[in-house]
Amino acid sequence: QVQLVESGGGLVQAGGSLRLSCGASGRTFYRLDMAWFRQAPGKEREFVAASRWSGGRTYYADSVKGRFTISRANAENTVYLQMNSLKPEDTAVYYCAGNSNIPGGLLPREASYAYWGQGTQVTVSS
Repeated sequence: QVQLVESGGGLVQAGGSLRLSCGASGRTFYRLDMAWFRQAPGKEREFVAASRWSGGRTYYADSVKGRFTISRANAENTVYLQMNSLKPEDTAVYYCAGNSNIPGGLLPREASYAYWGQGTQVTVSS
């Protein structure tokens, strides 16, 4: 079992930055593929970014490419999401998720992830 806990959400003005953190415990973190998803009010949860445990490859949704950066510190069992140039449409609850051996094409899919955090609210004001 893996426990994931997000932190770092809050209220920020448009154009500002936030860094989310997701700490993991309970299993060897460095072998997990990790991702961030988000869910805005009245919308379905959507993929934001993912990080492979092996090789350091990262993947991004088109809507955040060039503004968000996913990174991980395996020695600290933590994955980060640096969010810059935030827009009001980035307002959502952000979730981290993890699992092992996810096929490349399935990284953006919710069903690929067995472990989820409780979410952290990000609100971007205009």
